[in-house]
Amino acid sequence: MPTTATTTGVPVDTPWEDLVTSALLGTDRRPLRAEDGAALGPAALLDAAAVHTVRRRAALRPATGAAPPEPAPADLRPPLPRAARRRLAQLLADRSVPPGGGRRGTAPDLTELIPQWLASAGARGYRAPAELLPALLDAARARTDLRPHVLAFAGPRGLWLAGLNPEWRFALRADARGARRPDTADPEAVRRLWEEGLFAERVALLGALRERDASAARSLLAATWSAERAEDRLMFLDSLRSGLSGADEAFLEDALTDRSRNVRATAAELLSALPGSALALRMADRAMSCVNPDRTGGAVSVAVEAPHECDAAMQRDGVVPVPPSGRGERSWWLGQLVEATPLDVWRDRFDGRTARELVTLPVADGWAGELHAAWCRAAVRQRDPGWARALLGTPATPPADGPGTASLAERSQLLATLPSAERALWVAGFIAAHGLSEAFQLLGVCSVPWDGPLGRAVVDALDIARDAGSYPWSFSGVMGLAERCLNPAEADRLAVLTTTPDEPEGASPGAGGYWSEAFQRLVSTLRLRAAMDAELADDGGAERHARNGTG
Repeated sequence: MPTTATTTGVPVDTPWEDLVTSALLGTDRRPLRAEDGAALGPAALLDAAAVHTVRRRAALRPATGAAPPEPAPADLRPPLPRAARRRLAQLLADRSVPPGGGRRGTAPDLTELIPQWLASAGARGYRAPAELLPALLDAARARTDLRPHVLAFAGPRGLWLAGLNPEWRFALRADARGARRPDTADPEAVRRLWEEGLFAERVALLGALRERDASAARSLLAATWSAERAEDRLMFLDSLRSGLSGADEAFLEDALTDRSRNVRATAAELLSALPGSALALRMADRAMSCVNPDRTGGAVSVAVEAPHECDAAMQRDGVVPVPPSGRGERSWWLGQLVEATPLDVWRDRFDGRTARELVTLPVADGWAGELHAAWCRAAVRQRDPGWARALLGTPATPPADGPGTASLAERSQLLATLPSAERALWVAGFIAAHGLSEAFQLLGVCSVPWDGPLGRAVVDALDIARDAGSYPWSFSGVMGLAERCLNPAEADRLAVLTTTPDEPEGASPGAGGYWSEAFQRLVSTLRLRAAMDAELADDGGAERHARNGTG
C-alpha cells in the first residue's frame, strides 16, 4: 500500500521520534524527506508536528473525572487584624531569602521572630489566613522548631490542606508536642487509633489521654505493653512523666524487670522521682549506709563509704554497673544511689539540718564534689526548689567556690526548678558579678520577656564590654538572645548605645563600629517586636469582620 503524505509533504507514518530528532539537530543536519525524497525545511517540520499532535490527541479516550476533595472544615476562631496579616506575609516571605555572609547589618532578622509571632498570635486565639496556609506549612516543613506553633495556628484547615500535599505529610504525623490533638472522648476511636495508628499518632494519643484520664492511659498502655518494640516502650514510658503519681508505681515496678536496659533505667528514674515509692525507700536505705554524720572531734561532718559492689538488686533498681570512661566504679555507684534518694531523708539523717546547712558541712576524704553533684541531680529530678537554692548558693559566689556544682549546665537545670521571677533575679546577680562570658546557658532558662532587673543586667554588661573595647563578635550569642528576649520597652533606653564610641587604647580594631551596628540592630528589633505586639492586640478589625461574617 503506497505511503500517503500530509498536506505538508511529510509522510503520515513518519515516527514522532524522527520529528523530534530533526527539531533538535536542525533540518540542515537531519532533514525530513518527502515521498519523492526531496528535503523539507523547518516550516514543513513544524506543520508536520502540529498535525501529528492533533492525530495523537484525537486517539485519546477521555479520562474519568477525579472526585473533588471534601470541603475544608470550618475554623471559627477570629481572623487576624489586617496589619498583623500583612506582617505575617512579610515574615514568611523573608524566610525564603538566603542569609548573607559577613556582617549582619542593622536590620532585624525576621526569621528569628517567626516563632515569637506565632506564639503571640496563638495565645490570642486567631486563625491563620487561608491564603498563607501553604507558606506556613512550607516554613514548618523546613524548620521543625516551628511545627508546634504552626500546626496550632493553622488549625483544622491546615491539617485538611496538608492531607492534599505529600510534602506536608509531617503535619498528619504530629507528635505529642505538636498541635494535633486526638479525640479522647470516643472510646472506640481511641482503641482504633491505638491499635492502627502510626507511632507518633499513638504517642500523641497517649499524651492526650494521660491529661484527661491518667488511669485510662495507663490501662491502654498496659494492654499492649508486652507486644510493643523496645524503643516504642521507652517512648511510651516517657509519657508518664506528665502527671506522674503514686498510682503509676505498680506499673513502673513491673517495668523494672523489662528486657530492655533503657526501659528499666527510665522506670527506675520515674520511681525515684516519687519520694514515697518502694524503690525510693530502697535506694534511701542503700544511700544512708554510705553517707553518715561524723561527730568525732566535736563538729559534725559528712563521712562517706562508697559501695564496694553493685549487686543484682541494685541493678534491678536501675543502678548501672559499668561506669563511663574515666569514672571510678565506687563513685559511680554512690552517685546513682544518692541521686535516687528522697532529699527529705537527709534532714532526718543529720539532726534536722536544712538543705542550706547540709551543703556547707565538710565532707571527708574528698567526696564533696561527688556527693554535691548527686544532690544536684536529685534536686532536679525531684523538682525541689529549696535544695536548688541551697546548691546554687549566692549568685556572686564564683562557680568554682559554690556549694553545689561548677557546671553551668547543671546550674541551669537547678535554676529551672525555681519560680521564673526568682530565676531572673539570680541570673541578673550572676551577670553583675561575673559578666556575660559564662551566662549564656543560664539566660537560656529564663522566661521571656526578661524581667526588668535581668534585662538591665544584660544591657549593662554589654555596655561595659563595649566600653572596654572587647571583641563584639564574642557576645553575638548573647546579643541574639537579647533581640528575642529583652522587653521591647527597653528600646528607647538603649538608643544612646547606638552611636559609635571612641575606641580605647588596646581595643580590637573596628570594634566600635561593630558594637554600634549591633546595638542599632537590637534597638530596631525591639521596636519591631513592639509594633508586632500592637498589631496583634488591635482586634477592632477582627471584631468588624466577625460581625460581617467575612475574613
